[in-house]
Amino acid sequence: MRLGLCCLFQAEPVSFRSTTAAALSRQPRSVQLQRLSEIGRHNVASLLLALAAARRLGIGAFRVMSPLFPRMTHPEVGYRLADLPEGEAIGAALAEVRGYARRHDVRLSLHPDQFVVLSSPRAEVLRNSVTELAYHGWLAESLGAEVINLHLGGVYGDKPAALARFASVFRDLPAEAASRLSLENDDRSYTVTDLLPLCGRLSLPLVYDVHHHRCNPDRLTVEKATDLAAETWRARGQEPYCHVSSPRNGWQGADRRSHADYLDPADFPDCWLGRDVTVDVEAKAKELAVLRLKEQLAALRLAV
Repeated sequence: MRLGLCCLFQAEPVSFRSTTAAALSRQPRSVQLQRLSEIGRHNVASLLLALAAARRLGIGAFRVMSPLFPRMTHPEVGYRLADLPEGEAIGAALAEVRGYARRHDVRLSLHPDQFVVLSSPRAEVLRNSVTELAYHGWLAESLGAEVINLHLGGVYGDKPAALARFASVFRDLPAEAASRLSLENDDRSYTVTDLLPLCGRLSLPLVYDVHHHRCNPDRLTVEKATDLAAETWRARGQEPYCHVSSPRNGWQGADRRSHADYLDPADFPDCWLGRDVTVDVEAKAKELAVLRLKEQLAALRLAV
């Protein structure tokens, strides 16, 4: 089992920069591109530091933040890597990250923001989502990231129609994105049972989020859902991916969906122990939560 960290650190000296379209739009294009080039160069260098820190801490997977190149797809201030003054050097740095991850077996993934929805009935949302996924496909290819993970989106009053729309749009995605796409059960709309038939038809792997399953249950037990999701990854010859987290105010609290700072070890499924699986720990304390969970799991193994 490898535990994964999501995007950011709390204690490690690793930082990423961003900017807004409003701030960029106040500047001439040459100034925009220089600023974006500086941010891109910094962020890729920070990503290499992040992977080195993950390796040092014994963290085997890292979720790369989507806006590594902020506003790249924006209709007014968007850009390509070749547009940036340091584009060639940044490209070389991306290749260095890809090589480091491969050499040290740090598994990389991406998780586009919630506005990327391939099931929407709105044409504008679909166009923007495809554009954003094209960016994620390019970024994943550049970094050697194996997975671009998505939620299916809303139900829009007709779940079968939403599932059909997703399938239709998926077939038109760029290969760099489509070949890496996975689906994840969510905490409101789509269960593992809802998604498995679609995953089977499109040959997509399913990321099993056990917290979401507990918030939005179906007829499956945790162990059965884990097994069925794992089969979708084995069909692709890949190690399964799962997500785990705990509710901020406990399972008796009013909001069971918000993530806690640390994982309650009781929320880690016993049936995951001993499996070859990547488990992203979605906790606000970031690497501190992953390290605490590593210690707790180690103690559990010693106890048994």
